[in-house]
Amino acid sequence: MSPQPQAAVGAPLSRVDGRLKVTGRATYAAEHDIEGVVHAVAVDSSVGRGRITGIDTRAAQAQPGVLKVISHLNAPDLAYRDNAGSNNPPGRRLRVFQDDKVLFHGQPVAVVVATTLEGAQHAASLVKVSYDTEKPSTDLTDAKADEPTTYARGDADKALRSAAVRLEMTYRAARNHHNPMEPHATIARWEGDKLTVWDKTQWVVGGTQTELAAVFGIPLESVRVISPFVGGAFGSALRTWPHTTIAALAARETGRPVKLVLTRRQLYFGTGFRPAYEYKVRLGSDRRGRLTAMTHDLRAETSSYETFTEAVLVPGQMLYSMPNVQQAYSTVPLDVNTPLWMRGPGFATASFVIESAMDELAHTLGVDPIELRRRNEPEEDPSDGLPFSTRRLRECYTTGAREFGWERRDPKPRSTREGDWLIGTGMAAGVYDTVRVAAQARVRLDADGTALVEAASSDMGPGTYTSQTQVAADALGLTMRTVTFRLGDSLMPPTPPHGGSMTMASVGSAVQIGCDQLRRQAIKLAVEDEESPLFGADADTVVVRSGRLHVKDAPARGETYQRLLTRNNRSHLETLGSYTPDEARFSMFAYNATFAEVAVDARLGLVRVRRLLGVYDAGRIISPKLADSQALGGMVGGIGTALLEHTVTDHRDGRIVNADLANYLVPVNADVPALRAIYLDGEDPDADPIGVKGLGEVVHVGVAPAIANAVFHATGRRIRELPITAEALL
Repeated sequence: MSPQPQAAVGAPLSRVDGRLKVTGRATYAAEHDIEGVVHAVAVDSSVGRGRITGIDTRAAQAQPGVLKVISHLNAPDLAYRDNAGSNNPPGRRLRVFQDDKVLFHGQPVAVVVATTLEGAQHAASLVKVSYDTEKPSTDLTDAKADEPTTYARGDADKALRSAAVRLEMTYRAARNHHNPMEPHATIARWEGDKLTVWDKTQWVVGGTQTELAAVFGIPLESVRVISPFVGGAFGSALRTWPHTTIAALAARETGRPVKLVLTRRQLYFGTGFRPAYEYKVRLGSDRRGRLTAMTHDLRAETSSYETFTEAVLVPGQMLYSMPNVQQAYSTVPLDVNTPLWMRGPGFATASFVIESAMDELAHTLGVDPIELRRRNEPEEDPSDGLPFSTRRLRECYTTGAREFGWERRDPKPRSTREGDWLIGTGMAAGVYDTVRVAAQARVRLDADGTALVEAASSDMGPGTYTSQTQVAADALGLTMRTVTFRLGDSLMPPTPPHGGSMTMASVGSAVQIGCDQLRRQAIKLAVEDEESPLFGADADTVVVRSGRLHVKDAPARGETYQRLLTRNNRSHLETLGSYTPDEARFSMFAYNATFAEVAVDARLGLVRVRRLLGVYDAGRIISPKLADSQALGGMVGGIGTALLEHTVTDHRDGRIVNADLANYLVPVNADVPALRAIYLDGEDPDADPIGVKGLGEVVHVGVAPAIANAVFHATGRRIRELPITAEALL
């Protein structure tokens, strides 16, 4: 069949939902106008470990407008069926109000429901909870680890003993929190035994819907989840947190729709976070820098009741060619809330360590950091022997070095100065898995020539509405304004989680397949219709442009969708696009090279990032304008990881000390330098039907080590702990 003209895909189009967002008409979880809604406020534990010995709710219940106070003393038993498929880690997930145990500071121990938000807030402050306390364990460096997950190839210990060059380092990365602009929120309403929730979620069907059905022991079809807009999440909404269950429980107990919105403070212990790591490496090479061995010994925090892990081992297995690798990944159970994936999960943490270690090796050998990486570029995936679908890291290095001006760099640390400022440059490689998961999309073409495409995906900011509309418009041969894409409702066809850079590859492929099927339906109808100008034409020669079907080499021979459907008395055509990824025959990853320039005040130790450049091998770029939004945002997040973000815990009681945006620092305008993104032209036809590899995660991976390496180049001091603070440089 003749390929469709591409007018929308690849064009730098503005967001189709942009006007709704800037005018305030996009409706987020807490903003839905539900008749009769009342308000819930959770009461959080003020201790980090122990048992509840009493809850005095008399003062709270005496307040005007208070409908109910619910705790383990009066809550019904909930089913809490096993539900490992909803991104719940192994273990026994927190069961709200089911017993008197306190597992971490801030755990919800009660909820107040009142007719006004202010009334609920005040009443919650009057609930008195007494505890039998124990000292919590919250220090990663002072707790016993679980048995490690291990990986090995070759004999790393032996290779290290005989290596011409050996390095041994310990790196540490602080806990990071997601801090999205929209707080987590849920509105829940029961109608008989049917539950509807308006929720902030990154997984409508397999996540929130499945978890609520499991918790309440009701059929899946009895739960409807609605989530048309998500105001940022970065991974924090990839599982269903206790507040969503609390809202649904409170709604059932009061017989009223209930709204529960977490405060900014509650986000720090009511949802997950990127766990803190201690990461030891040993690295061996010959004197030319060819890697011979590397060992990785990791410790990462998890909760005492669930074991959270992430793909932190993968980069160490496949990023560079080396015959001997040994890894041990230990989780450390602590009295904290369960961690969760955060942008670039696992890969971002590993890249800081590996790319910093590579920079240390380059300096030790006197080899240019880019040249060192080139010398260790594998021809196939070292971890499994599979060929790469596409791997264009060499091109990323070449393009980045040219555009950044790398050749002007004096390799000697502390060699460039501007007054009080020490100037340094650094670079790092980045990688992230190309994840593809089964997805479906419903496509309908109406007789008026407009199309509707639906899938139960989410859009937390990368532009799902827009990019899917672009794919659908080109596949159907319609203009953008005649295609509507809808998402965020569990009544729509199921899709995977909106995270891990899998949405474009998975949902986009389902949209492409569904729209291709529907276009072929229309073409078949036309070439078999004796009254159509296309009657008898070879269907494989027919294309559609701007809603008009025509023979590719004879544009005058054709007709519009409207005329075809109207003449055939068809109100619409409809199909369901289903995508199932092929069995992996290739090693599929997205890659980048990130370049950074920093200035460090020689007297004060203050670090200022001056410019960042990212060069990406991410397959086909569906929407360059959205891609820039993702890339620049990923760089800004990397600045936060490298220089600012750090959760501080008081180990005496497990309290998070800086649980607010005044004391948990994130980048602001003054921290953001000149940012630039470059995308290598091309696609990955082996990855998926639309040739994409995923962009949202890889743009964050590699930023922190590029900055850290630039700080070393500026100052001559190697800081192996994130964030890099002024104190560490003084």
